[in-house]
Amino acid sequence: MPGTNLTREEAQRRAALLTVDAYEIDLDLSGAQEGGTYRSVTLVRFESAEEGAETFIDLVAPAVHEVVLNGKHLDAAAVFRDSRITLKHLRQGLNELKVVADCAYTNTGEGLHRFVDPVDDQAYLYTQFEVPDARRVFASFEQPDLKATFQFTVKAPSGWTVISNSPTPEPKDDVWVFEPTPRMSTYVTALIVGPYHAVHSAYEGPDGQVVPLGVYCRPSLAEFLDADAIFEVTRQGFDWFQEKFDYAYPFAKYDQLFVPEFNAGAMENAGAVTIRDQYVFRSKVTDAAYEVRAETILHELAHMWFGDLVTMEWWNDLWLNESFATYTSIACQAYAPGSKWPHSWTTFANQMKTWAYRQDQLPSTHPIMAEIRDLDDVLVNFDGITYAKGASVLKQLVAYVGMDAFFEGVQAYFKRHAFGNTRLSDLLGALEETSGRDLKNWSRKWLETAGINILRPVIDTDANGVITSFAVKQEAPALPAGAKGEPTLRPHRIAVGFYDLDDAGKLVRTERVELDVDGELTGVEAVVGKRRPAVVLLNDDDLSYAKVRLDEESLRAVVAHLGDFTESLPRALCWASAWDMTRDGELATRAYLDLVLSGIAKESDIGVVQSLHRQVKLAVDLYGAPDWRETGLARWTEATLEHLRAAAPGSDHQLAWARAFAATARTDEQLDLLAALLDGSETIEGLVVDTELRWTFVERLAATGRFEAAEIASEHERDRTAAGERHAATAMAARPTAEAKAEAWASVVESDKLPNAVQEAVISGFVQADQRELLAPYTEKFFAAVKGVWESRSHEMAQQVAVGLYPSLQVSRETLEATDAWLASAEPNAALRRLVSESRSGVERALKAQAADR
Repeated sequence: MPGTNLTREEAQRRAALLTVDAYEIDLDLSGAQEGGTYRSVTLVRFESAEEGAETFIDLVAPAVHEVVLNGKHLDAAAVFRDSRITLKHLRQGLNELKVVADCAYTNTGEGLHRFVDPVDDQAYLYTQFEVPDARRVFASFEQPDLKATFQFTVKAPSGWTVISNSPTPEPKDDVWVFEPTPRMSTYVTALIVGPYHAVHSAYEGPDGQVVPLGVYCRPSLAEFLDADAIFEVTRQGFDWFQEKFDYAYPFAKYDQLFVPEFNAGAMENAGAVTIRDQYVFRSKVTDAAYEVRAETILHELAHMWFGDLVTMEWWNDLWLNESFATYTSIACQAYAPGSKWPHSWTTFANQMKTWAYRQDQLPSTHPIMAEIRDLDDVLVNFDGITYAKGASVLKQLVAYVGMDAFFEGVQAYFKRHAFGNTRLSDLLGALEETSGRDLKNWSRKWLETAGINILRPVIDTDANGVITSFAVKQEAPALPAGAKGEPTLRPHRIAVGFYDLDDAGKLVRTERVELDVDGELTGVEAVVGKRRPAVVLLNDDDLSYAKVRLDEESLRAVVAHLGDFTESLPRALCWASAWDMTRDGELATRAYLDLVLSGIAKESDIGVVQSLHRQVKLAVDLYGAPDWRETGLARWTEATLEHLRAAAPGSDHQLAWARAFAATARTDEQLDLLAALLDGSETIEGLVVDTELRWTFVERLAATGRFEAAEIASEHERDRTAAGERHAATAMAARPTAEAKAEAWASVVESDKLPNAVQEAVISGFVQADQRELLAPYTEKFFAAVKGVWESRSHEMAQQVAVGLYPSLQVSRETLEATDAWLASAEPNAALRRLVSESRSGVERALKAQAADR
């Protein structure tokens, strides 16, 4: 619909015309248990800079009953079209608008999402408004720079709880009247409604500050809710952020609500953060999962200042919002007293950075500060550049200006712009004042250009192994075909680390030099005259954002001793470099497998171990030569079983190896073992086959034809929960029969009835690397259907299909040709074109890697 896609120019015109004062929103959710629609009444007061001007307010609703502007009733049928209500003949100064509508509950995770828990048959509601979905619940000027106060009144079923941005009041006759919020953007307002279970506490800060804290989940998850651990991380975040930001927490309370069927990790609604309830762990998980959850908690807490208190003017600064929250959340984990995860920069290098490097080599790569022309642009921009590259570059900026100067600038920024809207230049200006550094050139090269640099050491030694010259060579590879922009050499603040083997055979750092690298070649005089070490590691401590290559001598030492680094971060940097070389076709997949098999037993960081599990499986499935693939999978599966049996009983490593084995078990003997572990006829000391691990085994047994519908249904009977429903859907779709695939395809592509989380589960089961031939006919079906799905579904639902069902496993020239023909003829909009082009790039990369592996 043409009116749904707000452009930047429209937003700028509306912001120049209007100042929004206050919303009063009255919602009747008393029928939420039944679903359908609900009555939404919006009263909004706003000021117009011009007499007689025209503008519009946003609303997505099945029916609009009443539109009253300044006391005059307008013809609702005439003024409401394409998600907009046209407002003409505004008064200069104060205007008042009332809109009465029927809005719809959703099952897509957008707007007001409604979920019925199969355990208690109760409905649970929550809102998700970023980017433009407050308009699905109330009439709103839906753009971040039209801030206002919000006063919610909600009628809910008896016995339910209602949580919003303001403190929760006592209800009267099941009506909850909240106090007005501070000024905020529409997209961070929130309502969470239902018979939720709650645990309450408080944060007690310096100077007598008390912030009420709440943690909520569905009653069916209450036995698994480790609220004390969540409060502990939250309090550490409050302590660290308030000290670093020098600005007291700006809202009246802080609730964290674990909600069902959430599309993202979490959402920074002011004082009422929603988090996916998979983070309430109902089975054993490794410490890496707790670390990721803690980072999510801290990320959303950081947003209370950066995003909610001070908000971007328009979505082209989304990157700064997300990058700042990512950088500071990981810094908090690394540096806050008492943190359980002081190694968080290892996790960042191992996971976030590899995501960024992958995204930055796609044809859709873009500058960190992206050009956001409209809402369609921003909806596909929650990507590895916006989050991970942006945070990497912020880490580089901190190294460039110094941490103290960085946070002094941030403090000035918060004080200057509290409850307002800003642009990037506002933050950079504050950082220039506190650091004394001119950041214009830095900003231009880092934030306004796309692509990635490669750093290589250039080392000469004499006959005795003493360094006679040392330089860092910087390269700017050509951008991917179709990407906009030019290759750019950038200023990098990096450390160079020297590592040698000690008497115990461990690789220890013996030298560290920190310097600015700029241009094509930068000499490092400080190491000339020193003996050449076993390993020279550029970008030690991971200060900058660049692909790093090892010289030949260092590479030989790393291949022999990668597991022998005493510290986790240099190991992670070497693992990441090897993975990157494999993806680039510089290291054969079989050589990467050899490297992992030789070093993973010595890898202590469980997050790195689990990443290596995923990467090996992906490499063998997609990057290995097809005629070698089965050999590689056999080697890997045998290794996973050996490590499973050798792991310490009950350890995180044991659980991780059990999952890795289940992901790839293939011989009759291996599948027999999975079945025996499932039914208890065989055990491995310390390995508890709990609910989630059972499903991991069931899904593999289904995908290999060992389990049919009856066995899956029996397993579902054991776990009549929402999670059980999703796992059963995955297992059913995973079965290796034409009938199972047709049924799964129809449920996702030919019908739009599945809720978001179940649709995602079906897609996950449908796509099985062992079933390429079975899935081959769906390449043509995908291209025949994807545009229609895109145009008829909400963004989240359509994106799941467009990305999840693209034929990524069909690594062939034919897939590239089919994609190119579709791109040329289908005339998709820019967002869909981008997603399909990104998937095409993955096939192209896999073809190149397979050729290298041969």
